[in-house]
Amino acid sequence: MKNPSQNDYQRLLAFRTGVRRFLRWSEEQARAAGLTPKQHQLLLSIQGHTDPRGPTIKEASEYLLLRHNSTVELVNRAEAGGFVRREQSDGDRRLVRLQLTPLGRERLQALSELTLEELKRYEPALAPVLYRLEGDAPS
Repeated sequence: MKNPSQNDYQRLLAFRTGVRRFLRWSEEQARAAGLTPKQHQLLLSIQGHTDPRGPTIKEASEYLLLRHNSTVELVNRAEAGGFVRREQSDGDRRLVRLQLTPLGRERLQALSELTLEELKRYEPALAPVLYRLEGDAPS
């Protein structure tokens, strides 16, 4: 692997700055919608999960990069806010899956619409970094 060039450093700086700006923007939008940033990520982890029954706490923990007990507390707060609910699995009563409530689905949909629009704004700045890391991507 070659040593990074000055241009590589500049692209990495642009990328990391763009990611940080996007994350800050996303956190502000979550708060404006009455959610914490982690609750927003929790709702997304539930809705985006591939199993329609919803993720388990363990699976949500993996998405959120949190410890199990931290995820349980986050789910408790989101449940108290009316955004999520727990459902026991039909086959195994010990297994709990997470589902969005209508309020949670409504908040997530509004935030996701905003987020997708915002990502379109960031694409021109981030695409060159992502596609040119090896220096052979299309221009």
